[in-house]
Amino acid sequence: MSSSNKEHLSEQEVQAGLQGVLKDGLCTQTMLTLTGGAFLVDFALLLGASNLLIGVLAAIPFLAQLVQVPSIYLVEKYRARRVICVLTSGLGRTVLLLTATIPFLFSGVTAITALTLGLLLYALFGAISGCSWNSWMRDLTPQERLGAFFAKRMALMAAFGVALNLAAGFYVEWFEQNFAAQKLYGYTALFLAGAAAGLLGVYFISRIPEPRMPPPEKHETLLHLLRPPFQDKNFRRLIMFQSAWNFAINLAALSSPCTCS
Repeated sequence: MSSSNKEHLSEQEVQAGLQGVLKDGLCTQTMLTLTGGAFLVDFALLLGASNLLIGVLAAIPFLAQLVQVPSIYLVEKYRARRVICVLTSGLGRTVLLLTATIPFLFSGVTAITALTLGLLLYALFGAISGCSWNSWMRDLTPQERLGAFFAKRMALMAAFGVALNLAAGFYVEWFEQNFAAQKLYGYTALFLAGAAAGLLGVYFISRIPEPRMPPPEKHETLLHLLRPPFQDKNFRRLIMFQSAWNFAINLAALSSPCTCS
């Protein structure tokens, strides 16, 4: 990966970049499916996690998003979004890969602590990566195709996620029936596969070209950068809706009885 970027990209470079975005989307969906949701909960329970810790693990990704605020300053200062995205994504997904090996290295409280720290680091690096990614994709994708392209990407990821969830569910059931005493290691295999897919996604990200960010008109503090969006009435309404929606969805998810172990 080169740290250089171009002021203008050719149509061929844009098309190749968008294909890389789609490939990364499928890799990321694989990672999220195999290392999250019910599979993560069952993995944590088998390691000895309490109900309280399950709630903490569910909250970590949302708390980590607060890191996106200082990440804005990082992007504005260095103006190398691809480098920031690839480095932080690579670090985060490498931590996830190491987290998958916990059953081979630790047990008891140590294993639970290692899992919590691993997922925290993974989420923090992911939040930094996401900040640079959003800005990068906004400049890479032509305005007239922005909505249609990302709708296509989300649809492909959703369809692939459904199929992968079913396949992983059948795999877990088969593994438990045949290797009941080693059930924990079945989830280790899922985590390893998910983290490996995530690292493959980093490779695809590294091949996507980056349009050069326009030079800043003037030096602005972080507070000045954050103020304009919140002055927009519709943006504030969107934030309120998203907050209420995410609260309701996650409260319902955490209130549901867990039957996965």
